[in-house]
Amino acid sequence: MNDQLNATHDPNLQSWIESANDPQTDFPPQNLPYCVFLRDGVRRIGAGIGDRILDLFELSAAGLLPSVLTEPLQSTCLNALMGADLDQRQALRAALCGLVTDRKSALAESESLQRRILVPQNSVNLELPATIGDYTDFYASLFHATNVGSMFRPDNPLLPNYKHIPIGYHGRASSIVPSGMAVRRPSGQLPPAVEGAAPTFGPCQNLDYELELGFWVGKGNRLGESIPLSSAEAHLFGVCLLNDWSARDMQRWEYQPLGPFLAKNFASSISPWVVTMEALQPFRCEAFARPEGDPQPLPYLTDSRNERSGGIEIQLEVWLSSRKMRDQQLPPTRLSHGTFAQMYWTAAQILTHHASNGCNLRSGDLLGSGTVSGPLRESRGCLLELTWNGEFGRPVPGNQRTPLALPSGEQRTFLADGDEVIFRGWCERPGMRRIGLGECRGMIEGAI
Repeated sequence: MNDQLNATHDPNLQSWIESANDPQTDFPPQNLPYCVFLRDGVRRIGAGIGDRILDLFELSAAGLLPSVLTEPLQSTCLNALMGADLDQRQALRAALCGLVTDRKSALAESESLQRRILVPQNSVNLELPATIGDYTDFYASLFHATNVGSMFRPDNPLLPNYKHIPIGYHGRASSIVPSGMAVRRPSGQLPPAVEGAAPTFGPCQNLDYELELGFWVGKGNRLGESIPLSSAEAHLFGVCLLNDWSARDMQRWEYQPLGPFLAKNFASSISPWVVTMEALQPFRCEAFARPEGDPQPLPYLTDSRNERSGGIEIQLEVWLSSRKMRDQQLPPTRLSHGTFAQMYWTAAQILTHHASNGCNLRSGDLLGSGTVSGPLRESRGCLLELTWNGEFGRPVPGNQRTPLALPSGEQRTFLADGDEVIFRGWCERPGMRRIGLGECRGMIEGAI
């Protein structure tokens, strides 16, 4: 599963940029995630290193990066770079790694170049990293699907198709927003208070987050062509953190028979950093081991390499800060901690299934993993699960809820106005350098 490691993954690499050598930094030289930032009113492509951003427009203009990528690197979004050939992307990663680790590199030895190219992260605004043409959200956690199914269908939590097919729906790309942008509480139709009564229209009362990973599509496929699982990894560019905000009461009323609509498309927040699949290579693991008796995937979703290394050990956390907590100068409190390695379907299977009918994926398309939940209460990836007092797979009569207690003395079953939700993600493994995904933040504002 680590058959593609190279010199850029060497855990002993150190940078002459001192902040990149902090053991807890998300962005050591082994990571080098991409971003788009605003500099002097112009969008630039950058790469994170320690607490700095490498301005790739300036680096390419100085002739320090592969010339074949000059045009993509001088673009205002990552789409063209995402669509580059894998060998070109690997050459760029190697060049960047050399520039920040070799004390005799042209960048290390030139203070004037450093002033042009090294940008403090806290001095610029980070933008959406790509122009997102399409966004599809999946439902890839068996634990999440079983918990939610147990709440609403106690006798039949999982529908018959779940273990055969990656379930997904097409979301709304236009309402995907960058980390830090406030999210308005949506209004919509709410279910009748009693059976047989009329619905009402008003602000969502059961606003929730969903902890997910977003996978960025690299090279796409032509309309009418599929992507075999054996080559699916080559079509994945990288990952980000994704918060699929969800209006649970609106969702409960509208989702039948066609699935999510207004309860999901009012906003989705993503982190600004794109951690490449190449950077994640040391943290690949076996695909989730299906429980005994579960059906094996159909042949088009089966591949020995995917079974061997289709999973990714990414640790994920959810933190919450209420307005009252901030007033009392209390730090955010952690709500959950899980791992992406426990997802039932791999990213490659999701992408292959998406294209199996000839659907044309394009560079910069975003695929959501679905809520990342695990078998333990503390690994549940949304409040819908966290405040439900059942254990995995065991429905509780009445579906009673147990509010979460916050350090301020408040309680939560769902989100309140002024709540800020913070996602964090990172990878670590003995013998390898820790890398991080940064943060995805969003604060709830009052209703529309």
